[in-house]
Amino acid sequence: SGDKESAGDQIRALYNLFVDKDCTMVEVNPLAEDTDGNLIAADAKIGFDDNAEFRHKDIFDQRDHTQEDPREVAAAKWDLNYIGLDGNIGCMVNGAGLAMSTMDIISLNGGSPANFLDVGGGAKVEQIK
Repeated sequence: SGDKESAGDQIRALYNLFVDKDCTMVEVNPLAEDTDGNLIAADAKIGFDDNAEFRHKDIFDQRDHTQEDPREVAAAKWDLNYIGLDGNIGCMVNGAGLAMSTMDIISLNGGSPANFLDVGGGAKVEQIK
């Protein structure tokens, strides 16, 4: 019942945001309509490609690390990727494919992955101590 042209403008603006700011995700939920037919982005979540930080310093300067898992923040300081899970067996792996395979093997044998720390192929001793 709302203004379709305005809705199209908002969707194009979200697309342009995604492309222009190197987003990995732009999620609007809910997109609501008021009694006058105006669309309102009532809540949104936006993620940015860490590799594009040099292009968007103004955005990355606003990052609030208190809203992130402190384990992920600590790992990122060493250029490592950490994902916390709810299981009981920790995984230190070299690449996402190996991480997925390792977690599958753990699960198939009755365990449950507690996390995975992806050290990548170029990790040095100092990074994983």
